[in-house]
Amino acid sequence: MEKLSYRFEGGSRKLPKQADVVGVVSSGNLEVLIESAPLGGGCVIDISTAAVGFGATWQAVMADFQQRWQLADTRIAINDMGATPAVVSLRMDQAVETMLGDSQ
Repeated sequence: MEKLSYRFEGGSRKLPKQADVVGVVSSGNLEVLIESAPLGGGCVIDISTAAVGFGATWQAVMADFQQRWQLADTRIAINDMGATPAVVSLRMDQAVETMLGDSQ
């Protein structure tokens, strides 16, 4: 397992207080835990992945995600078993959309 961590600044969208989990960790998939957290306006994404050596790809996918959503004071934990970048993006979007519900 490889552990990666990314922090992004400058986001403006805050999420509701409740935490949420989307996805299931199984072969080729991942789970995302997303929650509000007092992070001085930052968005922290911690990743545990079975796919070792893909840090640059994870960085690009996380930067794209943060550019789309502009999250602030948000903590995200990802448990990955080898999901493709497209699946990661879709699952992360699903996590934010679930948190926001009708308030988008």
